[in-house]
Amino acid sequence: MVKTPEEIELIRESSLLVSKTLAELAGHIKPGVTPLFLDSLAEEFIRDHGAVPGFKGYGDFPNTLCFSMNSAVVHGIPDNTPIKESDVLSIDCGTIKNEFYGDQAFTFAMAGVSDEVLKLLQVTRKSLRLGIEQAIVGKRVGDIGYAIQQFCEKQHGYGVVRELVGHGLGKSLHEDPEVPNYGRRGQGTKLMENMVLAIEPMINLGTREVVSAPDGWTILTRDGKVSAHYEHDIVVKKDKADILTDFSVIDEAIKKNKNLQEIVEQ
Repeated sequence: MVKTPEEIELIRESSLLVSKTLAELAGHIKPGVTPLFLDSLAEEFIRDHGAVPGFKGYGDFPNTLCFSMNSAVVHGIPDNTPIKESDVLSIDCGTIKNEFYGDQAFTFAMAGVSDEVLKLLQVTRKSLRLGIEQAIVGKRVGDIGYAIQQFCEKQHGYGVVRELVGHGLGKSLHEDPEVPNYGRRGQGTKLMENMVLAIEPMINLGTREVVSAPDGWTILTRDGKVSAHYEHDIVVKKDKADILTDFSVIDEAIKKNKNLQEIVEQ
């Protein structure tokens, strides 16, 4: 679970490539564009930068992106459904470079989403930061989940998904420990310096309950309400976690696209 400084730098390289890929996609999102088109762009961009898609073929997943729209929580399969101006687009992407994975998710809001939905995205994004603040030496996994759960569930009344969790990251996409978005302070795996974690709150506007779609991959909210998903790769440190992925490049791309709304932490 603990990585060497050299391994961490290789993971950083893969992680930053995922951020740059999501930023590249942000420049092309507009009504009428299809998820499959964006998926092909992502694969080309990743390969042009000397890496390979981390998700394609993983457990027989067929695509480069997990593309989850509106009531889809995670693991959506890109298709030819045109994007509409009121859609919420959760895009999860992975890369493999120098044998190490990068993994990041970002939820995009089209210009026509409601204020209620926009607030969900803002709260979810902030909950990720609150969780990361707990990712320091001596804390435990439960401290991360507790911070996310308290903010999203107790303060804002949203549903915190239980069935899907964050995870360790390295030469495998999913390593120990699991990092739930709920929990008790002081419980779970103790955090040690240079552990690399993917922290990824998945928060629903309504119920926390989810169901599986007939495709065997897509996870949907049981009540059909919107879900949000944000993810960073981080390194546990003594005073403050080192964030390997980068939202700023994505935010800059969003600012340049009139079809998208900025997501400012709530």
